[in-house]
Amino acid sequence: MPDSADAQTWDARRYAENARFVADLGQPVVTLLAPRAGERILDVGCGDGALSLKIAHSGATVVGIDRSPELAAAARECGLDARLMDAREIVFENEFDAAFSNAALHWIGAPDRVLQRIRRALRPGGRLVGEFGGHGNVAAIRTALAATLQARGLAVASPWYFPTVEEYADRLQANGFALETIALFARPTQLPTGLRAWLDTFGNPFTAVAPPDERGAILDAVTALLAPVLRDGQGRWTADYVRLRFSARRD
Repeated sequence: MPDSADAQTWDARRYAENARFVADLGQPVVTLLAPRAGERILDVGCGDGALSLKIAHSGATVVGIDRSPELAAAARECGLDARLMDAREIVFENEFDAAFSNAALHWIGAPDRVLQRIRRALRPGGRLVGEFGGHGNVAAIRTALAATLQARGLAVASPWYFPTVEEYADRLQANGFALETIALFARPTQLPTGLRAWLDTFGNPFTAVAPPDERGAILDAVTALLAPVLRDGQGRWTADYVRLRFSARRD
């Protein structure tokens, strides 16, 4: 994935206001993980810790990692053991019974390296359960962003990694995991605070190429372009999410 993902910045307050649905919709992934009391579980890309707390309620010990200082700090304020750490540089070895990740892996470059580091952190037979954006995710939004930037003579590579089922299954197996389940599915997702707020929260890598005084106008233009497609007659916005959900075990 291009390095443009590194241009993303996170504001814990804005994330809580505009992206709480991310954790709310992550409960099926926690259910698939099936955490048990006494287990030690690594949450890769824990964000502000909302799902880490749900996992901890099972009696498992959770260690969260996130490369955002702001989000890791918010998770610690909830009483979680949250470390500032890039998933490409996980330092743990043979320590966890399971690893979990929700809505984070599409933000992290070098997916093979990430899987290798997660595998090293797991004990033999340890499981990896996750969900993130898959092939076709937010296609309309990405197209509108690209067209709006192009009209201004600007361009940026997509900051996201959205693989197909076949591609990610191959990656898991090539990096030492035995695949158990994997599925790609459309999940149209209502945006409670609207598309403009979603873009404010997740669109930094695109607007980073523009002068600061033009960034708001770019996002306004994208919002206007997408209104006929993603906004209904009552003014509700729904993003064209496609998710990839999987479970695997360390060989």
